[in-house]
Amino acid sequence: MASSLIDFCEQADPAVLREAQRFRPFQNANRLHQSFVAAAEKRALVWMAERTPARINSDHLTVLGFVAQAMAGVSYALARGNRYWLLGVIVFLALNWLGDSLDGTLARVRQQQRPRYGFYVDHIVDSFGALFLMGGLALSGYMHPYIAIGLLLAFLLLSIQSYLATYTLGEFQLSFWSLGPTELRILLAVGNLALLRWPIVLKGHYRLFDVGGICGLVGMGLMLVFFTARNTFRLYQQERVQ
Repeated sequence: MASSLIDFCEQADPAVLREAQRFRPFQNANRLHQSFVAAAEKRALVWMAERTPARINSDHLTVLGFVAQAMAGVSYALARGNRYWLLGVIVFLALNWLGDSLDGTLARVRQQQRPRYGFYVDHIVDSFGALFLMGGLALSGYMHPYIAIGLLLAFLLLSIQSYLATYTLGEFQLSFWSLGPTELRILLAVGNLALLRWPIVLKGHYRLFDVGGICGLVGMGLMLVFFTARNTFRLYQQERVQ
């Protein structure tokens, strides 16, 4: 059987790899986004993209999203000394949503898509942003550091699962069980407001964010097991050994 161009990926010669890439264009994966607010969010983002000044491009928005997420983590760390920094976290989460959600929409509205560049940069930035956010939570005093580390690991494992599914199935999952990044930001913002009033819950025995973090870990763990098993079964069915 003739070898496909993907076999060139095993070549050590960079010139051969460049030749393979030239004849094998990048294929966009199907974006699966079925969260609670997806439809309304899409309309809002397109409306904003159509009115964004020409001097602002997608890269500017990506940088804004990353810096805002990093500053949300810094705000959590500062909240250890002054709890009103929790309000600052909400502001930075809103800016993170703006930058992280609008950058891709702006590129599509302007017909300036860079599929490989955009996919790689957007998601490596998300990974570093999650590190800052969970690091800030671990230093905040409102969540046990081990729970924050567990949430970071669960996020990274879900991300890996999603990226592998994108490559092998051609489907990029933006939401899990109707929960996407926007819903998670909303939940975190509401949690911050609740934290100002009720830092300790369950008859004064447990921190609010410890309880919420454990619930999040359980939910993310179930998602990871479910989607890993489902995708493994789909790939097994598609590539049965005869």
